[in-house]
Amino acid sequence: MPNMSLEKIAMPVQPADERINNFEEVATGYTAEMAMEEATRCLHCKHKPCVNGCPVNVNIPDFIEKVKDGEFEEAYRIISLTSSLPAVCGRVCPQENQCEKYCVRGIKGESVAIGRLERFVADYHRENNDAPLTKPESNHHKVALVGAGPAGLTCAGDLAKQGYEVTIFEALHVAGGVLMYGIPEFRLPKEIVQKEISHLKELGVEIVTNFVVGRSDSIDSLIESGYEAIFIGSGAGLPNFMNLEGENLKGVYSANEFLTRINLMKAYKEGSATPVQHPKKCVVVGGGNVAMDAARCARRLGSEVHIVYRRSMEELPARKEEVEHAQEEGIIFDLLCNPVKVLGDENGWVNGIECVRMELGEPDESGRRRPVEIKDSNFTIDIDCMIMAIGTSPNPLIRHTTEGLEVNRKGCFIVDDKNMTSRAGIYAGGDAVTGAATVIQAMGAGKKAASSIHEYLSK
Repeated sequence: MPNMSLEKIAMPVQPADERINNFEEVATGYTAEMAMEEATRCLHCKHKPCVNGCPVNVNIPDFIEKVKDGEFEEAYRIISLTSSLPAVCGRVCPQENQCEKYCVRGIKGESVAIGRLERFVADYHRENNDAPLTKPESNHHKVALVGAGPAGLTCAGDLAKQGYEVTIFEALHVAGGVLMYGIPEFRLPKEIVQKEISHLKELGVEIVTNFVVGRSDSIDSLIESGYEAIFIGSGAGLPNFMNLEGENLKGVYSANEFLTRINLMKAYKEGSATPVQHPKKCVVVGGGNVAMDAARCARRLGSEVHIVYRRSMEELPARKEEVEHAQEEGIIFDLLCNPVKVLGDENGWVNGIECVRMELGEPDESGRRRPVEIKDSNFTIDIDCMIMAIGTSPNPLIRHTTEGLEVNRKGCFIVDDKNMTSRAGIYAGGDAVTGAATVIQAMGAGKKAASSIHEYLSK
């Protein structure tokens, strides 16, 4: 009989007063006993609604059934049939808006903890199985991928398994994309990302780093050199700003810069070659997951941290779990307010931010109530650091150096239902197409593009 408990097995975590002093992973993971107990809550529904909510269509009930029986390696095999990065997905996917959203158990109580179980299975495999993967026999078709983020890595894995000779060209000095530079160590340890990438290399995927497509070489040159198809998964790394007076003052960061320095360059460590500011009081503007990541990093640098967001808590787009962790860590939420001016001292450093109070009006095109400024409600917050986390856009370099690639008004590539761009044989997916979205959505796009490339090259 299924376990009909209305609540998930709680995830063990570091105490908040300890974790704000380190960058170690906050959630410490299920034990085998906890995972098996949680797995008994799955009803193994005939129609598998959770699978339809997964962008990469993991066979969720089947892998959970294996967890229930203690067959963890078989559970991993099932997940791996459709997902190239299970240890990543188990940690950073917004399951509450995807697979778990459609879980029948969520109708009366909490859904099955699908993400936590996926994480457990992936971690168990990593810790207990060192057997290398077998490289498939080559089919002698060459495919180039631009960007070693979640879209590119997923596309590469699916193509490599089918025998394609895959090369990923990555602008940074290390593969992983946003998994390495954007998501903090305390949410996604970088050792785990690199271990997942090592599996792709075992399948024969070649990764060329420090290679900026559009500068080091062009898309057209890659095609001329023998690549029969191209996948662009270059992400959306161009930060957005509000164009406020004072926004160029020292101590004002984009979230991209701040997180890259923290996560990729380890600039918070004593003796770092490129040290980052350790602020006393920091404001993070924005309410998404990136804002939470930046705020929680600043908190670990010893700062008092305020999140300034123009809507209320109900409209906050960040994951509920991340918001709760931020609140536990003492981060202050200044909601229904918006910055209008950045203030500075005589040396060009930020020393304050002027904001206005907001109230919610009628819903806008997104369905959320539109924030409306309250007249004469201006106030200031004294700060020495400001982080802008209000979204990103695709870098324009590739579209400016490649003829015939159509983009929309936001600079995102326009693709058809097979993820092909306006040029035959050139595909795109992930944030380069959608704008900033989730890791699993990018992975889903990479998987879809791999299928389309295989169809294109099999004609």
